[in-house]
Amino acid sequence: MAERPRLLFVSPRFLFPMDQGGKIRTGNILRHLRGGAFHVTLASPAPADAARHRTEIEAACDRFVSWPEAAPSRLRRVLALGSALPVAAATDRSAEGRACVARLVQDRPEVVVADFPHADVLMPPVPGDRPSTPPGPGDPPGAAARSGPARVMFTHNVEAEIFERHAARARVWWRFIWAEQHRKMRRFEQAALRRYDTVIAVSTRDASVLRTRYDLPHVAEIDTGVDLDFFAPAPPGSPPDPDGGTLVFVATMSWAANVEGIHFLLDEVWPRLLQRRPRLRAVIIGRNPPASLSDKVRARGLAVELTGFVDDIRPHVARADVYVIPLWVGSGTRIKAFEAMAMGRPVVSTSLGIEGLDVTDGEHFLRADSAEAFADAILSLLDDPTRGARIASAARALMEERFSWARVARQFEAICLQALARRSGG
Repeated sequence: MAERPRLLFVSPRFLFPMDQGGKIRTGNILRHLRGGAFHVTLASPAPADAARHRTEIEAACDRFVSWPEAAPSRLRRVLALGSALPVAAATDRSAEGRACVARLVQDRPEVVVADFPHADVLMPPVPGDRPSTPPGPGDPPGAAARSGPARVMFTHNVEAEIFERHAARARVWWRFIWAEQHRKMRRFEQAALRRYDTVIAVSTRDASVLRTRYDLPHVAEIDTGVDLDFFAPAPPGSPPDPDGGTLVFVATMSWAANVEGIHFLLDEVWPRLLQRRPRLRAVIIGRNPPASLSDKVRARGLAVELTGFVDDIRPHVARADVYVIPLWVGSGTRIKAFEAMAMGRPVVSTSLGIEGLDVTDGEHFLRADSAEAFADAILSLLDDPTRGARIASAARALMEERFSWARVARQFEAICLQALARRSGG
């Protein structure tokens, strides 16, 4: 049997546990690429206790190569504000990581995939390109020449767009910081993406924006996926009490947009809901909720549970009468929407929260883009559980039909094979 082409997948962060959107997307795609058309080497930083994730690592790749993970540091991020690079790229720089990737490229894999644009700071320079970051001491001359591997960039977002949207909503001082990060990221993202033969986007909408904004010749797209077995439909519960009900939101609390969305829910939507349903409660799931949220919940005596980190979100989501996504800033797609839909929970979301996902308002979810509309949509589902069940059932059926991770991984694999064929002149 012919030897499979080798694919080197470079991630700027350790993927396990898969507890954030980008890690969930990448980890599941890798799991379903394993054993397919490519022999996959995953390269990433790794913490000292990486061995406890051995089973997950082995399920995601044929070979794992790592360098020491830098301890997260707020000071490092603050100092990175003075860099010419955006903070995300500046804090992912690693001399050890760059040298490790350079050695792996010297092994001449047929395809190299960078996970997120800021992974480009770990890549060897390509002669004739404008590098997005200066060459490092471990970079061998000509290690990634144009006659070398097919180069694929996997973008989970339009990165510059996130900062642009933050700047549009921020107050004066923060507006300046977000605007400056937008300027740096737009310049970095353009330079980085143009160094790759193919760019993979996570939606038709993102593909169009990237193609137009950065004048990229080869932008392909994949769907967002969901683990249909893990997020199996939850058994239907009892209808909510006439004056109660439970809302659920899953949020990575280290992301400012999630925290802003929760404040919007508590400040602008919650009072409207309590007028009709005074015993309503909410469960907000996510590691390390900031003091601004916990203090607000405590001071106002709100029936809102901030769980912190949980090993398994499913029991909480299963108890939701309505799953909410109150987001105003972001890019890419929100995997959390598909997870809730796969579990058969009716979803209320802003347009941004559902952006890029091929679902229909009124059929698979309810769209709401103001505090009044958000409250009205939630109340309509609480008041009419039959309607909520119908929307949830339609959404689950769509997940089963189109959005398994196995199907998404085959899309990703096909794009990498096409990039290899173009590089080989096929």
